Amino acid sequence: MNKITTVCYGKEDTWETKEAAEQFFLQAMMGSDGSERDRYTNIYIKLQMGMDFCTDDEY
Repeated sequence: MNKITTVCYGKEDTWETKEAAEQFFLQAMMGSDGSERDRYTNIYIKLQMGMDFCTDDEY
């Protein structure tokens, strides 16, 4: 299985599983608001779409 790479606020992280990344970003979304929540949401949606390289940029 491919590792998942995320880039949020310019920081690149690598995840062993998609589920671990999704869990992290879901929790981050729930604990934030405004533009911070938007960044986490962008990554979470991309993870849900099956992408293995996700940034906090909008489409």
